[in-house]
Amino acid sequence: MYYSNLVIDNKSRYTDELYTYGSHEPLKKGDVVSVSFGLGSKEKRAFVFETNVKPGIDLSKIKVISGKEEGISLNEEMISTVLWMRQRYGIKYIDGINCFIPPGKAPKPGKEKMPYKDLCKQNSGVGVLTSEQSFCLKRIEESISRKQNKSFLLHGVTGSGKTEVYMNAISYALERGESTIMLVPEIALTRQISERFAARFGRENIAILHSKLTKRERFDEWTRVRKGTAKITVGARMGIFAPSDNLGLIILDEEHEGTYKSDQLPKYETVDIAMKRLMHGKGTMILGSATPSVVSYQRCKEGIYELLEMKRRYNNVELPEVATVDMRRELRSGNVSMFSRQLKSSMEKTLSAGEQMILFLNRRGYSTSITCRNCGETMSCPDCGITLVYHKAENAAVCHYCGKKQPVPVTCPDCGSEEIRRFGIGTEQVEEEVKKIFPEKKVERLDLDTAGSTKEINRIFKNFAEEKTDILIGTQLVAKGLDFKNVGLVGVISADVSLNIPDYRATERTFQLVTQVAGRAGRGERQGKVIVQSYTPENFAIAAACEHDYRSFFNQEIKIRKFMSYPPYSDLISVEFTSKDGDKALNRAVACMEYLKKAGLPGAENIFPPQLSEAFRGKDSFRYYILIKCPKGARNEYLYYLSFFERKERGKKNDCVQTIDVNPYSIF
Repeated sequence: MYYSNLVIDNKSRYTDELYTYGSHEPLKKGDVVSVSFGLGSKEKRAFVFETNVKPGIDLSKIKVISGKEEGISLNEEMISTVLWMRQRYGIKYIDGINCFIPPGKAPKPGKEKMPYKDLCKQNSGVGVLTSEQSFCLKRIEESISRKQNKSFLLHGVTGSGKTEVYMNAISYALERGESTIMLVPEIALTRQISERFAARFGRENIAILHSKLTKRERFDEWTRVRKGTAKITVGARMGIFAPSDNLGLIILDEEHEGTYKSDQLPKYETVDIAMKRLMHGKGTMILGSATPSVVSYQRCKEGIYELLEMKRRYNNVELPEVATVDMRRELRSGNVSMFSRQLKSSMEKTLSAGEQMILFLNRRGYSTSITCRNCGETMSCPDCGITLVYHKAENAAVCHYCGKKQPVPVTCPDCGSEEIRRFGIGTEQVEEEVKKIFPEKKVERLDLDTAGSTKEINRIFKNFAEEKTDILIGTQLVAKGLDFKNVGLVGVISADVSLNIPDYRATERTFQLVTQVAGRAGRGERQGKVIVQSYTPENFAIAAACEHDYRSFFNQEIKIRKFMSYPPYSDLISVEFTSKDGDKALNRAVACMEYLKKAGLPGAENIFPPQLSEAFRGKDSFRYYILIKCPKGARNEYLYYLSFFERKERGKKNDCVQTIDVNPYSIF
């Protein structure tokens, strides 16, 4: 009899351990098997994590594996990453495994489905590289050939040709028999990049992985990668778990985007997973962005990453001309419109010249709040506590967190007044106003309300690329990695929206959004124009974005981070306690805080008292969190004590669940 330690595919946190089973045939690490488990001896899927073990219990009590699943398995590198994730993020074994293993079962032969089969073949010709591109590529190729296990930050202005560098690096890796993972921040962008890659490398060499695929599509693409049929994986965040053997190159395009940080269990950071996976085969990582995250740029300063820069656009067209408009002056002069006089005039000139425009506002809906002018009460979601947004198309007040909709009241629920008013503007209202001003022009809106499916997003992008749409209005979806040649004007309706979010990253996000959306202009043969409307144009993030001056922004922002001891000078750890009983969640949070403070950990004075999460306040669940501003270098120590506390409390068998989020993208 052969004995192995298995992880059982079971969601319960009480079964998060290794179980010893016997088998009549030897098994390999990573094999997927079937076993009977629990009091009812239900058939469960399990994963082999250790082989040739010596049982520490009575052999008569050890159950025998009932079967083995063919066509699916974990490799050594995947298992190593799961174990590392378990320690780093405080997750269960099965949470890490499920990142690597697709749901469902393998389709029958001939029943496989391939997403994006209708990819349009774009020009596959290899462009002549600029001197900047050539230098960057040479450094990357040296790393790949020498297996230096290096990480590069490719800081290139918008339109500098980062994608061409990526494709040349991939070609080099393929020549050496190594596979590549290419990630983009939004599922909506996978089609555009897949078309370029399919034209260069052939559709058969590309697998696509993201959460919008059907189970069958995902399983088939996973299998193609696992077998080595597809050497290039293109995808959003989850693509980092592609089962690639001989992984030599990982690319994160628009590396600054918050979508690379998982907000669901397990709450991993994609760049951390990438670095861990590449250590196994000493591969190379490329992080590309025109607006790198402050953390990434600081890592270059510390020698963790190597900085590669491309300061000019590929076609030598100048970066767009940027003008700021102080909306306070517009109000004082009597203009109460959402459009400044300068923006409206530029819109007319752009359309007259036969060019397209993008209008950016990072707020969807029609009005951003519904408030009683008598008592001042603002409508909020009864389940989440989040302010409701008015959507005119549905004539409803909508919660942008849980999606709940309810009628707009005629009278105030608190005081009975009829003075109910809507305040603020969203993309829906911008669209309405634009159609009034330019009724003969084709206008489309791209936000989470209109982009209900990947198919619809692709349709909107396709229409704009083919110049069937004159004006595209959107939220941050229009600021990410899109390349349209006929955009003459970009208008930022309000640059202050993200600036006023109560988060230490607010200025960074503002700089990134304004710079990125501005970069959509003038990507053809003519210099584009950008008009940024703001009530605080003097803010250093807005001013630096308008000057295309990343270093100026970074130098000011890093001083603030250091003074306030925010990342990269610390790690923020959010420990969340969720229960149907609010008192249980609060008591557990208090107990955890006191436990950590008694442990004598460094920086314990920066363990803040429990706070109720506004997004989880209601009838279904209560979530309290404690925030730890952890000194640099002490993270593992804190995670160890948090893990010990969770295991200690787990034995009490109550319904309060503890989760850990290291450096959450948004605290609030």
